[in-house]
Amino acid sequence: MDVEQDPARETGHGGLFHTPAEGGAKGLPNVSRRRFLHGAGLVGTGALVTAGISKAGLLPALATAPRSEPAPSAQPTPAPSPTAAQASAPPDRTFLSTHLTAPHVTSWATAAPASGLLFTGPMGHGSNGLIMNDAGEPVWMEPTGAGVMDLRVQTFEGRPVLTFWTGTGIGGHGLGKGVVMDSAYRTIHEVQAGNGIQADLHEFTLTSNGTALLTSYPTIQQDLSLLGGPAAGYMYNCHVQEVDVRTGAVLLDWNAQEHIPLTDSYLRPQEDPNSDGSTAAKAFDPYHLNSVDADGGTLLISARHTHTLYLVDRTTGAVRWRMGGKQSDFTLGPDAGFAWQHDARRQADGSISMFDNHYDAGTTGTSRGLVLNVNETARTATLQRQFNHAGHRGNAMGSVQFLPNGNVLVGWGTDPAVTEFTADGTAVYEASRVGTGSYRAYRSPWTAQPETLPDLTAVPGNGSTMQVYASWNGATEINKWRFFTGPTAGALSEAGTFPKHGFETSMAIAAAQYVAVQALDKNGNLLATSATIAV
Repeated sequence: MDVEQDPARETGHGGLFHTPAEGGAKGLPNVSRRRFLHGAGLVGTGALVTAGISKAGLLPALATAPRSEPAPSAQPTPAPSPTAAQASAPPDRTFLSTHLTAPHVTSWATAAPASGLLFTGPMGHGSNGLIMNDAGEPVWMEPTGAGVMDLRVQTFEGRPVLTFWTGTGIGGHGLGKGVVMDSAYRTIHEVQAGNGIQADLHEFTLTSNGTALLTSYPTIQQDLSLLGGPAAGYMYNCHVQEVDVRTGAVLLDWNAQEHIPLTDSYLRPQEDPNSDGSTAAKAFDPYHLNSVDADGGTLLISARHTHTLYLVDRTTGAVRWRMGGKQSDFTLGPDAGFAWQHDARRQADGSISMFDNHYDAGTTGTSRGLVLNVNETARTATLQRQFNHAGHRGNAMGSVQFLPNGNVLVGWGTDPAVTEFTADGTAVYEASRVGTGSYRAYRSPWTAQPETLPDLTAVPGNGSTMQVYASWNGATEINKWRFFTGPTAGALSEAGTFPKHGFETSMAIAAAQYVAVQALDKNGNLLATSATIAV
């Protein structure tokens, strides 16, 4: 549905400074600060309990031995537990001009990566929604403390928008909504699932038809005796919905129970007492749908717990074919097998990409970005390319993105790193310490100018100087900061112009009673003016 905008909200682009020759600054608003709750993202009922995503332990120990073919285990995804890597993770990165925080991301590069910013959802440390540059410097940190999943740039009605899922994490899924923001970070649409169910965290994809593809995990009563569970049991019946973004109308509502036998699952209720199906609160998760991709008149759906991709008719809901798992319609060639997969996408050449998690608790091996050549007539799938590096493995989450320059970006899920490869599989860039994991990771161009004001603070120095700190959360075009100081708020003159350095620029200037700052673009044009603050 559409979200009404507050016409009285400050835009931060009026009340511009006069130059000293014009008589000083006038009409500047009072400074204000935003409160931010971070870490696990627990903010009332709108928070995401990130530790429970996919019921996976975060950052398992890395293995270096390659593994060519997955050996699917019947073990459930493990419950979250603290790891040595989590315990030793550095504290959140903090700033003086804002209360927002971010993880201490590190990066390396052996060649120029593709253009664009990185879009992630760090868990455990710092913001749950983070846009950053190649150096790991924050560009935008979700400012409210709401849990964010699947942060990325998409296109809606011909223009780029920022989208994400937000809500409450419930074990391995979520209850929430999709959010669409414009380039000023104003919410322009909120998309809910329909027919009495709530949108799950795993998918929020916009289509060229003005619709959104969503997943949902409603609990139903189900006889689980075929799997050794209770006859009067409970399970998650995963749904896929296509919803009109503007009207909220449900155009498609597909549910897994009607099309996928329970016995196709690699899990059994008795393997995990917390999801044994004995009560609604302990619902069994036989399918775990985690991605939906529009493919013409069909949908490509990934189910983690059946190790299967399904091609589903978009009109009738019929399953046209299954790839992988116990009832595969395809013969998989050498090194083409996959297990516990995420983020399955149809590529322009007809191939299918996915993040092949490739291992489960107690097994060895590395995860990989996987691309399969698909012959739907002969029903064969063969290895086209694979992308792995340094023994990275994510036992849950993960993503693969094809970039316009031919490179491929792999997000390692619960292994908190993002690696960019050339088309031949050479790793040329990597960001690590992305919290304790990120559901997916993307690289995209993004130009934004927030309607909020730049943030500014000043710390007195040795009497003749003071240290000033300036930042503007989400602004992508800042090139320089121009500071103004004076004895009163109404009598400011220019104190110096300095290049932007990182998210927060710090500079020593002559001490004064009041200070304000302007953000300038690369051509020296004024973008916005901060409030004037007393030192």
